[in-house]
Amino acid sequence: MSDAPRIAAVAGSLRDDSVTRVALERALDGVEREGGDGRLLDLREYDLPAFDPDVDAEDAGDAAEFTSEVRDADAVILGTPMYHGSYSSTLKTAIDYCGFDEFEHKTVGLLAVSGGSFPITALEHLRSVCRALDAWVLPYQAAVPRSHGAVRDGAFTDEDIEERVVELGVEVVHYATIEPSPPSMESEENVGAMD
Repeated sequence: MSDAPRIAAVAGSLRDDSVTRVALERALDGVEREGGDGRLLDLREYDLPAFDPDVDAEDAGDAAEFTSEVRDADAVILGTPMYHGSYSSTLKTAIDYCGFDEFEHKTVGLLAVSGGSFPITALEHLRSVCRALDAWVLPYQAAVPRSHGAVRDGAFTDEDIEERVVELGVEVVHYATIEPSPPSMESEENVGAMD
């Protein structure tokens, strides 16, 4: 068994020609460059119905498989397109199936894609959710603004943005085994996650 940090990159887009997926694949190139073992968790491949706390995970499609993949990772990269100033409902549903068991004290890198300008609010919203789960969210984050021009035919056309995305993968591996921080104020107020 390898000692390489295991990194799960969660693609929160269902589009066939997803820029988010392209960007996460490049981030995983950075993971491999830094000596990590990366795996893309493509949410198109999981049956994750809308989260219902009254339904056991075993009866909720592929929720148990998905949460196991996240839990077993040493660090996670969350990737999302920006929809209406926030992250995708697809990614929200996937995260809703997770909790402290999957995210507490885990390093998380953030990546967001936008057809317009820098997707800052999507990144901020993801950061808040991860903090509420006591994850250690990297200060370094990656964004792909004006995605229609930055990526074409599955490849980056903007080398600066591409390098920033690759660097996210490098940084996630670098900090995958960071010592946990004390619980945050947000996590102590996150009673719903304990239900």
